[in-house]
Amino acid sequence: MKTFKTIQIEIKDKIGVLKFNRPDQLNAMNRQMMDEIIEGIHFINNNDNAAVAVIYGAGRAFMAGADIKEYGSQTTEEFEAFQEKGKQLYAAIEGASKPWIAAVNGFALGGGFEIALSCDMIVASDRAKMGLPEVFLSLIPGGGGTQRLIQKIGINRVKEMLFFGGQFDAETMYNWGIVNHVFVDDRFLVEAMNFAGKLSRRPKNSIAQLKRLANLSLTEMAFEKKIEDEANTVKALFLHDEAQTAIQNFIKKSEK
Repeated sequence: MKTFKTIQIEIKDKIGVLKFNRPDQLNAMNRQMMDEIIEGIHFINNNDNAAVAVIYGAGRAFMAGADIKEYGSQTTEEFEAFQEKGKQLYAAIEGASKPWIAAVNGFALGGGFEIALSCDMIVASDRAKMGLPEVFLSLIPGGGGTQRLIQKIGINRVKEMLFFGGQFDAETMYNWGIVNHVFVDDRFLVEAMNFAGKLSRRPKNSIAQLKRLANLSLTEMAFEKKIEDEANTVKALFLHDEAQTAIQNFIKKSEK
């Protein structure tokens, strides 16, 4: 397996793990790290041994956004290239057939929080802090934060997070519907991997189609077309040998 400088990749027990690894910089993302993250995501997406993927960060942070020193010194061309690479990163997570889980172990701010928002689910340590603080730099989130956030919570909460740029704790994010589960910090990674492990045991074809259809519900396609797609998908799965075997096994168990 390839060795990276700013991330670590591991495939174990059907779980692909991508670990941000710049702990001395709170895993702040520079251009090299972005390139490596994109490569790591594609590696896990294309690895048949990984049924589910988990992202977390080394040290005290998940990711504290972009590396501001490098970010602030970019030329216009470098800035545009950085933004374009960001689109590729989020698209690689959202477009994957397998589910991605953000395991937010600490600070997830700016681009770090946007990466978490692009994942299918978020679990968080009880010491995690999340937010979009770009307003303090007279900027706005540039990685889809203004749009992905509204897909998960109401507009008033979105505006509060964006306008004030504050950091919000895991319990608040759970109550607002952004975080799926909050785990105590001293058992966080164990619980996060247990959560991912349960998901890895679900049939991958069903999970892939469930992810696709759930994401399709957020598009502007006509509702009737979405329902038609769902009907065609369940028919195709029903006729597949995997489902037929599972159905017959269920019937046999119920008859005992």
